[in-house]
Amino acid sequence: MTRVLVTGAGGMLGRDLVTVLGARPDLKVTAATRADLDLTDRAAVDAAVAGHDLVINTAAWTNVDAAEADEAAATAVNGHAVADLAAACATDGTRLIQLSTDYVLAGNADTPYPEDAPTAPVNAYGRGKLVGEQAVARLLPDTGYVVRTAWLYGAHGPNFVATMLRLASQREHLDVVDDQHGQPTWSYALAERLVALADAALAGHAAPGVYHGTCSGQTTWYELARAAFTLAGLDPDRIRPTTSDRYPRPAPRPAYSVLGHSRWAAMGLPPLPDWHSALVDAFRSPAPPAPWKVA
Repeated sequence: MTRVLVTGAGGMLGRDLVTVLGARPDLKVTAATRADLDLTDRAAVDAAVAGHDLVINTAAWTNVDAAEADEAAATAVNGHAVADLAAACATDGTRLIQLSTDYVLAGNADTPYPEDAPTAPVNAYGRGKLVGEQAVARLLPDTGYVVRTAWLYGAHGPNFVATMLRLASQREHLDVVDDQHGQPTWSYALAERLVALADAALAGHAAPGVYHGTCSGQTTWYELARAAFTLAGLDPDRIRPTTSDRYPRPAPRPAYSVLGHSRWAAMGLPPLPDWHSALVDAFRSPAPPAPWKVA
């Protein structure tokens, strides 16, 4: 039986991963939450990895603005701890799938970024995640996988879609930026695709390296909010477009976070679906329960 360790199992993506993996009778899943495993404790990491065939690391410092204020602390989790995790995997002969982010890229392109695009993070969060990516490539050249994702939403944990629908009951109109472009990605759909990659990796059919784990197509936060309102039976005209300069944040945000997905096809694996069809599926899905409804 294949043994899989999921770190960050209490988070939005981690919980979906545990659900998808748990439906597989051929897998024995260890779900490690933050309380179960401190990734900055090297001895604890070594002990946790031992005996597993695969680790999927979803644990991360995810507060982008707080990372700008304390880059060292954020990088300790998103970079140096990932290096320790990769080293433990190298010692045990364990494959690693490391979740990363579009923020390792400059965000100033006008066509989708391929997986081999030069990295150039514009904020502390992206720099820390890049340290983690580089550690996986260096320490696990044959058994390390980096999956970059972005604009995640799902049933578990705070996210943009749930926030918009919560605010709908508090405000008549919502001003949402319309000058940032990306790919909204349902965490449950990503979890299913990560498991498919894991199967291919364990079977020796998927080459190591970088994959882009986002839905296809592209949109803006404004259009995503309108789509969510429509699916929830709310008037989408309550959403009004605005620009990023109206909402200054401590950490710069990339204006263009659209990623290409050519490596999935190269490995014979289907990429994630179009962002809008995935959003529809998320609203319709009875399991896991989501903080929204279909009209």
